[in-house]
Parts: sequence; structure tokens; C-alpha cells
Amino acid sequence: MPLHANEPRDGGDDRPDAVLLVGPTGAGKTPLGDVLQARGLWGTVCAHFDFGRTLRACVRDEGRADLSPRDQALVRRMLETDALLEDAHFPLAERLFHGFVEARARAAGTLIVLNGLPRHVGQAERMEPLVRMRALVHLACPEATILARVRRDTGGDRQGRRDDAPARLRRKLAVFRAQTEPLLAYYRERGVRVVPLAVDAGTTAGAMHAELEQCQGDA
Repeated sequence: MPLHANEPRDGGDDRPDAVLLVGPTGAGKTPLGDVLQARGLWGTVCAHFDFGRTLRACVRDEGRADLSPRDQALVRRMLETDALLEDAHFPLAERLFHGFVEARARAAGTLIVLNGLPRHVGQAERMEPLVRMRALVHLACPEATILARVRRDTGGDRQGRRDDAPARLRRKLAVFRAQTEPLLAYYRERGVRVVPLAVDAGTTAGAMHAELEQCQGDA
């Protein structure tokens, strides 16, 4: 069903509404999230929480008051090895998410666009108390298309990315298939609407947004 920010809530449920973007690296999640923030979705104002972008900013901004040197060292190792955040370190993600909500998504009715968190079922379980997941947008894109999109920088967000070498891309795609794709079944089993978007080498964020808007009336 389409998302409506004013749908009735269970008593005492004050979690913000969220949609989750799921797709392999290079599929266009970050450009789509930025377009959703700029234009909204299904008549709702959006705020884009890009976890990967947030982590990269953490490494650049040394001396941040909200992160200890140990936290920053952990983030740096994650980015260098393409590792996913382990369950034991989820409090770091939670702290960064709460900071984002306070700064960008406090207004009532704001729809949070989640990108990069959660990335596996363990994180999804930990996110349950933090957001009310309303939809999952699946950017479906095969490996050959991903490599083409990254070479072309179709989304315009790959400049300066040192993790786009083909060997690293294939490693990240293998991690996606093993750990992130199971999120589709996880959320379907919980009644969350899954919206598929077929992505090719030239698909732009604007085209994805237009297709999502057309889904508003779909059951």
C-alpha cells in the first residue's frame, strides 16, 4: 500500500517513518536518496540518512565531539576493508542515527530515507525500536551493469571513491548477496511493502524517483 504519514499508529508508537533503499554498490542509492530529499516521496517530506557518506565524513572530520578516537579508528578500518558494522558496534550507528534525526528529521511527518543502514538482518532487528519501516525500495542491478555504472559514474557520486577498483567492487557485491539481500525476505515476512526498481547502466536518480511516484496508487 502507499505510504501515508498520517496513518493511525499503535498507542505510544512515536518512531519516525522510514523507507529503506537496498541495492548493490553503484546501483544509485545515494543519488536516489538525495533526489528524494530534494523532491519528497508520495507527498511526504524526506530526509536522507546515507550511512556510508556519514562514515566517510567521520574519518575526514577528526576530533568530532560525538566520536571517540577509538570510534574513528573503527570506522577507518571498516572503510578500508569494506567490512559491515558488527552487531557489537551497533551503538556507534545508533548514536550517528540519533544525531541525524535531531539535526535533520525532527519535524513531524518527515520520512527518513535509510541508505546503508540496516545492511544485514542483525542490524534490521536493532533498528526496529528506532524507526517504523514503511517500505523497502529494491534497486535490482546485475554485476555487469554495476561495473558499467561505476565506470560511467551514472549517478555522479563516484568521484574520489578509492573503493571502486574492480576487485573491491566484486568483493562488495559478494558481501551484498550474502548479507544484505536477505533483508528483502526479512521485511516481506513482516509485512513491509517491497518496491522493485530495475536499474540499467543509464538509469538516473530522476527516472527512479518518477517510477516510485507512479507506485503511489499500487496495492
